[in-house]
Amino acid sequence: MGGERIWLFDTTLRDGGQTRGVDFSHADKIAIASALDEIGIDYVEGGWPGANPTDDAFFANPPQLKNAKMVAFGMTRRGGRSTANDPGLNAVLDADVPAACLVGKTWDFHVKTALNITFEENLDMISQSIAAAKERGREAMFDCEHFFDGYKANPSFALDCVKAAHAGGASWVVLCDTNGGTLPDDVYEIVSAVKQACPDVALGIHCHNDAGVAVANSLAAIRAGARQVQGTINGLGERCGNADLISLIPSLVLKTEFETGIAKDKLPKLMTLSRMLDERLNRAPNAHAPYVGAAAFAHKGGLHASAAQKDPRTYEHVAPESVGNERHYLVSDQAGRSNMLARFAEFGIDVDAKDPRLDRLIAVVKEKEYEGWAFDSAEASFELLARRMLGEPSDYFSIGRFRVMDERRFNAKGDLVVESEATATIVVGADSHHEAAVGNGPVNAVDTAMRKALVSAYPTLADVELVDYKVRILDANDDMSGTGAMTRVLIEFRVPDGTTWRTVGLSTNIIDASVAALGDGMIWKLMHDKVPAPQGVA
Repeated sequence: MGGERIWLFDTTLRDGGQTRGVDFSHADKIAIASALDEIGIDYVEGGWPGANPTDDAFFANPPQLKNAKMVAFGMTRRGGRSTANDPGLNAVLDADVPAACLVGKTWDFHVKTALNITFEENLDMISQSIAAAKERGREAMFDCEHFFDGYKANPSFALDCVKAAHAGGASWVVLCDTNGGTLPDDVYEIVSAVKQACPDVALGIHCHNDAGVAVANSLAAIRAGARQVQGTINGLGERCGNADLISLIPSLVLKTEFETGIAKDKLPKLMTLSRMLDERLNRAPNAHAPYVGAAAFAHKGGLHASAAQKDPRTYEHVAPESVGNERHYLVSDQAGRSNMLARFAEFGIDVDAKDPRLDRLIAVVKEKEYEGWAFDSAEASFELLARRMLGEPSDYFSIGRFRVMDERRFNAKGDLVVESEATATIVVGADSHHEAAVGNGPVNAVDTAMRKALVSAYPTLADVELVDYKVRILDANDDMSGTGAMTRVLIEFRVPDGTTWRTVGLSTNIIDASVAALGDGMIWKLMHDKVPAPQGVA
């Protein structure tokens, strides 16, 4: 791999929009296109003019990009029509953007079965459509649909399609693994063969992830001679998705000699871009995503943590800060002294490595993890546990009693409704605060009652928001039935400045587990706000 330029083509707004459960709004498209332009993507495929009202509105007034070229996507002309007499093609060419990417058939099976036309007509459709785009002043690109399946079935015809696009004036001819089932060795061999047969053609690669190797296939194609690579942010796309540019870009920039439009100092923005897309789609980020996932540089095993602290290269293939991420040392039943010390450093706790309390803390953590607690997912609860065992005061209040009542009834309109009402008693110093609240469920009701009681004593808790709530019923043992098994609750909190933290609660009662996690969450916030603890907490 020598230092040549790789052109990055993002199809999140078009191919990514075909993801199950994804429906971009007009505002989403503008925001995402602008973010892609800012980070250094070369081509942004905005959608398919004429396909739906959202894409029509987008291309009616496309965002003005500073670095990237906006691309309109569509099909070559239909059989039996001229390019001037095809409304679908002309809707694409009428879009006021600098580039157009047209897709056409390159698998003989599709030409005969789906289109029911001759091979010669298919080649004319390709070359004439590309030429029409060039005549309209567009940079014309051709997507060879199902190319790898087509090449395996009829290499001569597949190559004729590549040559037809080139003859029409295509700046890029993109080889597409549309079904996503080709493996890297085959991609390398086929792209190499195409490059040898068509040395003057600028090749691109477009891979789907149905076999789980879209990124690997893209890298194999680049090694074989492709110089444009298409993909999506976070691997969005139909079925199993497309090649994930968030994984592909740092692999190119940090691990090869190829150049891209994204400089190393811009790589940390990839994590922000990834999270921004998830936020737009109201999806939880994939914690195990390469490079940018919260677990990508998380060390859980004691042996790993010990080695990583001596030199992170022992268990990290790149530096986390190079992609905007950070290193984490998790605490769990696999934790050792190194994990504990590393987490203490993150929390700002100064403890001597030979402190005998560390052994006791390790034993307690392992015992609690065996019972069902999950401290690697609830760092705030672990910090509170550690500080308490080290003798630091962290009790700002105590939870007295609480009660929850649910009522299932028909309202005055005859609709069946279920209402929850809760009361909670919170003791702060010498004062007892008793509040009642209703909610759309028992946990919501008791949370609201607790907050009402706490905010009267600690106003800074008013802006705490619950952003995630997870319940897991742990495996029942011989003494418990399924409904009487242990329940683990994980809660994620957030405040307006973006700070988040997570706590865990464990009980045979879901409300009790929730109250424990809620209490820890509020205490952690008060501690980090450096609110002084009252005297005489019960």
